[in-house]
Amino acid sequence: MAKITFGGVTEDVVTRSEFPMEKAHEVLKNETIAVIGYGVQGPGQSLNLRDNGFHVIVGQRKSGKSWDKAVADGWVPGKTLFDIEEAVQKATIVQLLLSDAGQIDAWPKIKPHLTAGKALYFSHGFGITFNEQTHIVPPKDIDVILVAPKGSGTSLRRLFVAGKGLNSSFAVYQDATGRALDRCIALGIGVGSGYLFETDFKREVYSDLTGERGTLMGCIQGVFQAQYDVLRKNGHSPSEAFNETVEELTQSLMPLVAENGMDWMYANCSTTAQRGALDWRHKFYAATLPVFEELYKSVATGAEAKRTIDTCSAPDYRDKLNAELKTLRESEMWQTGITVRKLRPENT
Repeated sequence: MAKITFGGVTEDVVTRSEFPMEKAHEVLKNETIAVIGYGVQGPGQSLNLRDNGFHVIVGQRKSGKSWDKAVADGWVPGKTLFDIEEAVQKATIVQLLLSDAGQIDAWPKIKPHLTAGKALYFSHGFGITFNEQTHIVPPKDIDVILVAPKGSGTSLRRLFVAGKGLNSSFAVYQDATGRALDRCIALGIGVGSGYLFETDFKREVYSDLTGERGTLMGCIQGVFQAQYDVLRKNGHSPSEAFNETVEELTQSLMPLVAENGMDWMYANCSTTAQRGALDWRHKFYAATLPVFEELYKSVATGAEAKRTIDTCSAPDYRDKLNAELKTLRESEMWQTGITVRKLRPENT
């Protein structure tokens, strides 16, 4: 691992140059990797591993859309696609990529097949960190590791196909074989990570739950909606409100931030925009800091985990989720977004 300084703080990271694909192949040359679950992370990670030349199989419930999707992606029933229990039996490394609720449900069937020397891999620290609620307690004679890409499985796959990578965190929870770290890093390289930075299971899930509920999804939707509604109430058209709220941010400004940072983006905007942004950022910081502190406390106390487990395991959860997403999708703001995206130059 290399020592890299971020903002004055030195961290251990792993890059592709110091742990190349050839080394990953050497570490995993005798392994059978079973990717369990073909929902959010499963497709991207399994396809990237397969394309990188690793021995991969997929475990998925035989009934349902995810099984059919796996078949459509080239996984062959009876050869590279199996029922979950059979895939776990065949594997030496089990990548448990079911949803958190799905992991809880499947754990009693999976655990008996986690025999000595195998590795259990997660992309989220939820099941292990909140094991008093999830009851996911691995056997002591297996490796337990984590690689958590910092983005969706869709993004992981798209960047891989484009010859790029998505940064990931990594952690070793349990090293029963003496090879847990090498297995972990090799898998991180294999799934298409840009670089890997060290964490532990608790820090991963605390930061992940905070981010998802905060700036990555929950906060940004709330802020989008608030600004859009204010503009609409003051007589601005849907097109103008959406372009000023969402389109300019996602298509123009965020790419500049991604390229060189926020200060660079400010420097490449008008002086009027610079001055207003520099002044108003303090007000937004003051307004949102208490909300983020409340959010982090809710994550750290396990309240968010309890709500997730209770709601996502309910028999009618999927119907309620679809209803909530339908409301979001059919809002004026996001219906306007459909039209705006169609009018982008590449789509006309």
